Amino acid sequence: MLTYQDVSSLFSKATGIKDENIRFQSVSSLAGARQPKGLFVPLSSESGTLQEAISNGAVAALWPEGEKVPTYAPNHFPIFYTQDNLKGLEEIMNLYLNYLTQHEATKEKTEFIFSDKGLLNQTDETYDIAVMAEKINAFGSNQSKAGEE
Repeated sequence: MLTYQDVSSLFSKATGIKDENIRFQSVSSLAGARQPKGLFVPLSSESGTLQEAISNGAVAALWPEGEKVPTYAPNHFPIFYTQDNLKGLEEIMNLYLNYLTQHEATKEKTEFIFSDKGLLNQTDETYDIAVMAEKINAFGSNQSKAGEE
């Protein structure tokens, strides 16, 4: 399972509580999706609001550096900052894929939840992280930064 420590190793700038015991059950680009103990990664303005993600279970977020975090975000809420959320998501996925190859028998896994069907398998709508990791660069080439006004 993806942990706070894993994510913080990728992104040196962070605010909120620094709790290395946080384990992310999900990573989602959809604020409206149920995301228990989730890491919210907005990929576009269509991802939804941070408030909605928090109400659906997000316990942390990846956020574009330089964009204002909404004032309603709790002070203790962990936010990791990156220059590009899509590239940050790719880094998280690659880290997680490496973890899975080393720990194949792990029982607890992090679920990745995305809105774009282009990131899903071509033949069925499963959340195959390996397929998503291969396609994510092409998906983000023309996407704008995500954030809230």
